[in-house]
Amino acid sequence: MVPGMALSTGDTIPDLEVTTMGPEGPTKVRTTDLLGTGKVVLFAVPGAFTPGCSKTHLPGFVERGSELKDKGVDTLACIAVNDVFVMDAWGREHGVGDDIVMLADGSAEFTEAMGLTRDMTGFGMGKRSQRYAAVIEDGVITQLEIDEGAIDKSTCSNILSLL
Repeated sequence: MVPGMALSTGDTIPDLEVTTMGPEGPTKVRTTDLLGTGKVVLFAVPGAFTPGCSKTHLPGFVERGSELKDKGVDTLACIAVNDVFVMDAWGREHGVGDDIVMLADGSAEFTEAMGLTRDMTGFGMGKRSQRYAAVIEDGVITQLEIDEGAIDKSTCSNILSLL
């Protein structure tokens, strides 16, 4: 991959550590261990608790996640450049339970490796992720939908239409 270029269909997901909240507290997980087997839908948001992410993006996956499972999705995961405590609190507020794995990419390493960072310093948010959704099969990206403005390509409804 060329530095600064986004990964695309046919590329393998990066193998890096991210964090999720486990029963004993923050738990490091390797992206290939969590996202590299079976059919996975990974969706990324610029920030937990931000308006579009909280009103539209995450709720769509909470409400219709079972439809993804019905279409053969083994793992549904949400990632953001936030800390694990924020991601855990946001997931609890939206009732994700065990249906969606909430992943913290606190230092944006996974986001950078995906080539999907977004400079949001103008909003006081620093380096964040672009909003996207990826369908990953056995570690290989088979669909990658990146929103350019409105939340449309990366919605659960759109991903369902592509499966």
